[in-house]
Amino acid sequence: MTAFKSEIRDGMRIDWDVPVTMDDGLVLRADVFRPVAEGRYPVLMTYGPYGKGLSFQEGYKTAWDIMARENPDALAGSTNQYQNWEVVDPEKWVPDGYVCIRVDSRGAGRSPGYLAHNNARETRDFHLCIEWAAVQPWCNGKVGLDGISYYASNQWRVAASQPPHLAAICAWEGWNDAYRESHRHGGIACTFRKNWQEMQVKTVQHGVGERGRKHPVTGELACGPETLSEAELEKNREDMWLAVLQREMDGEWYRERSADLSQVAVPVLSAANWGGQGLHPRGNFEGYAGAASKQKWLEVHGGSHWAPFYTDYGVGLQKRFFDHFLKGVDNGWDRQPTVLLQVRHPGEKFVERAEREWPLARTRWTRFHLDPAGMRLSDKPPASDAVHTYEAMGEGATFSTGALEHETEITGPIALKLFVSSSTVDADIFAVLRVFDPAGKEVVFQGALDPHTPIAQGWLRASHRELDPARSLPYRPYHTHREKQPLVPGQVYELDVEIWPTCIVVPRGYSIALSIRGKDYEYAGEAAVLSNMKNPMKGCGPFVHDDETDRPPAIFGGKVTLHTGPKHPAAVLLPVIPAVQ
Repeated sequence: MTAFKSEIRDGMRIDWDVPVTMDDGLVLRADVFRPVAEGRYPVLMTYGPYGKGLSFQEGYKTAWDIMARENPDALAGSTNQYQNWEVVDPEKWVPDGYVCIRVDSRGAGRSPGYLAHNNARETRDFHLCIEWAAVQPWCNGKVGLDGISYYASNQWRVAASQPPHLAAICAWEGWNDAYRESHRHGGIACTFRKNWQEMQVKTVQHGVGERGRKHPVTGELACGPETLSEAELEKNREDMWLAVLQREMDGEWYRERSADLSQVAVPVLSAANWGGQGLHPRGNFEGYAGAASKQKWLEVHGGSHWAPFYTDYGVGLQKRFFDHFLKGVDNGWDRQPTVLLQVRHPGEKFVERAEREWPLARTRWTRFHLDPAGMRLSDKPPASDAVHTYEAMGEGATFSTGALEHETEITGPIALKLFVSSSTVDADIFAVLRVFDPAGKEVVFQGALDPHTPIAQGWLRASHRELDPARSLPYRPYHTHREKQPLVPGQVYELDVEIWPTCIVVPRGYSIALSIRGKDYEYAGEAAVLSNMKNPMKGCGPFVHDDETDRPPAIFGGKVTLHTGPKHPAAVLLPVIPAVQ
């Protein structure tokens, strides 16, 4: 086996670039941070494509600067020399008796091979890495998984493969359904994946070599010792965006990259972000509900996508969970509320509340009917039939409750029933739930990445309207995405649109609004910028749907007509939560 460098630094024994051999002979590279004292310790592992040799501060500068400014506790108590994007800081874990392992995934960073994300080969690699770590002389035989986004998403899949030594997972803001949550919202291609591969993955592909950055501590090239040509690099990776464009319907490619939640049996802490519309929260809610684990918890917070994980609150929650399941500490975690919500109020205010289930059993599922007369969201169905037509690429149609007479909490998943006709053979529906203050100004919120997002969003391509009756719920329609069913122009079709779960306490005098459009929501104010995002963010973060290959204007730029009234009972089903007495 190839030798690796081992040294003691900052109170840790660090083994750099440890070789981990896969069952096909390929050697992955891992950094291992462990206590200096001899002994057997539990392991926290991450496996992913962002380059273990690329520092958080350099690779994601604006995100780091925002966290340093707004969440100083995330940086306190650490030299921050070993910080990486979306994984634990070993300086906050090793002193408490944990081994932290970061593995560069196949084809990324210091690990050679063909770069293909979330496929069966990657899941197999991760499984083998878990089992490799478990039998090392410094491991107590228990491996836990912790990490954000990509490092959470692959936890669902590898847990479903049931590695014998996997003891617990903390999936922090991570999807598990590749089609519905990551690549195609309601059947509509999300261009985030194209830009993500350009900005965050190709830049740290194994073989970038001398053109890439160096490890801030070791000085080694973060993307491996060899420097390949652009042509060689391209040949050595999957074109994810092309794969998505070639596969409009759900199928084998997406299923391979999704988790079979019925096979997830280990203890689970699923941590969602209310602001993650477009990639993360649906996976955390569906993962919590669908996992077969007998011991599982759901936590939901607000704030940015990256900071809460590193704060005292986030680290404290993770440590209590892993101390219990990896160390056997009797710390009361078994009495932890199964659902812990940070309930959101305007002004980025959050109030912690314990619950027992999701969705909440006391939910008053309330229909607000679409009434074009006055563009109202009404608790009473309109008495007569009506229509409202909008230009698909215009501002769409917005319906409002008007000023609320009482404070109203909306917490949970949302379902929208529409009856539409189109001037073309298809239509894309973008449903946006919004809040306005008494002066008519929109109240926006910190999203996972974008600081100016609405409270909830949903999407559906009308030709993908077929429902799976076995998996659909009254508050969460589930579409098969198996067979494209084009529209006959002018004919009315019934659509059920899934709007992702949300939480907001709407004060008295404020109003709730629903916008139905044929394009992404856009915030009226100034766009926001992050160094790791390709384009300025205008209210949906990077999770937009603007590729003309997937959305040719001749088809998706027509006119859409909404049909309402007794014959067409269009309504949005909101999860209204009564005040706790």
